[in-house]
Amino acid sequence: MTTKTHLKIVALAGGVGGAKLADGLARCLPPENLTIIVNTGDDFIHWGLNISPDLDTVCYTLAGLANPETGWGRREESWQVFQQMERLGAESWFRLGDKDLATHLERTRRLKAGEPLSTITRDFCQRWGVEPLILPMSDTPLATMVQTVEFGELAFQEYFVHKQCQPQVTGFRFAGADSATPAPGVLAALQQADALIICPSNPWVSIDPILQILPQDGSWRRFPIVAVSPIIGGATVKGPAAKMYAELGITPSATAVAQHYAGLLAGFVIDAVDANLAEEVRALGIQPSIQNTLMKSAEDRERLAKDVLNFVERFV
Repeated sequence: MTTKTHLKIVALAGGVGGAKLADGLARCLPPENLTIIVNTGDDFIHWGLNISPDLDTVCYTLAGLANPETGWGRREESWQVFQQMERLGAESWFRLGDKDLATHLERTRRLKAGEPLSTITRDFCQRWGVEPLILPMSDTPLATMVQTVEFGELAFQEYFVHKQCQPQVTGFRFAGADSATPAPGVLAALQQADALIICPSNPWVSIDPILQILPQDGSWRRFPIVAVSPIIGGATVKGPAAKMYAELGITPSATAVAQHYAGLLAGFVIDAVDANLAEEVRALGIQPSIQNTLMKSAEDRERLAKDVLNFVERFV
């Protein structure tokens, strides 16, 4: 079922929360009216394979292939290869299931043959039955580096998975940001968009990398931008965003997220439990919208997407 909106929407997404709202938007909009630009700052090489965690999470989710319990990886996964790799002494801190491995094997083969990530992703989506356009933010590498007290600078997956987000964060660096350019189709989608939605993804490590590769003169910002807070009641449903805010000396809250995007947003969606923060958001020059933002089911995703789209229409 689609909403009545005729708007062309571009969504920025990364992680499980971003994938869930992207899926909700895909349930509400005609596929030709939705483009999802996905963070690739957490891409890395493991076992010699090119892994794109955020990109795969978004694609698997929209394809109905994602593990419903974790939100990432494949449903009904098996682990034969992983168990044998572990037995042979391979690094086992990043788990790769058998179905998931097929994605990484074929992506790596095609990348080595010279195909760009955006072309490969588009082909995979077609084969998985994903109709909206899903684009990696860039075909050129950009690596999110997490600066920590205990270990200095860590590659994102080293921090996130291997160290389980335990090190204290002091900042971030986006290696390769100076040379990374938007993937083919990214700027065209932005030029045609009526509005941009920033999904409830980690602002520091899921959204900021995407913003880093867009034209820094702001020429792409020709439409209203609405974001959905990934922080509910001072905490995150998944991921380390709230922990990162606290360690950077910022009280984690929906208001802190709005401040992070200050100067970008026309509107900001916060959860009902944070209704008391609406005036703080409004004081930033951003119009707040109070909704139930927790997405526990497919119905929740679609309901929130409809609420966000209705809110977006106020600004167009």
